[in-house]
Amino acid sequence: MAQTSLISIVDDDMAVLEATTSLLEAHGYATAAFKSAQEFLQSPQVGDTMCLVTDVRMPGASGIDLQEQLIGAGHRIPTIVMTAHADEHVREAALKRGALAFLTKPVSVDRLISCLESALAVHGAAGALR
Repeated sequence: MAQTSLISIVDDDMAVLEATTSLLEAHGYATAAFKSAQEFLQSPQVGDTMCLVTDVRMPGASGIDLQEQLIGAGHRIPTIVMTAHADEHVREAALKRGALAFLTKPVSVDRLISCLESALAVHGAAGALR
């Protein structure tokens, strides 16, 4: 599944964005990297994204805002939320909007890949969720 599944990564921290992109590509996933929620929402990759990995705190729209906008537009993309600022209210908001995982940075490689595989299995089992 890794070879054909586009994973979109949204994070305003360029070091995290580049590291996550490189990590997923090293595991055989096709990736698309975006430095803001708005950049992702305006991209043609929204419709091709099989899983979204997003930061919470970003200038402009947050990862939670991004989830809301995607849902409002009819896109049900399995989402993994990552944050350096663990907050129970934010965690609840992300999970309520359908996030499959809420991970605190730094995220272990094994945990991220495990969550990613689960997200792709959910997407595959449910067919086109968008």
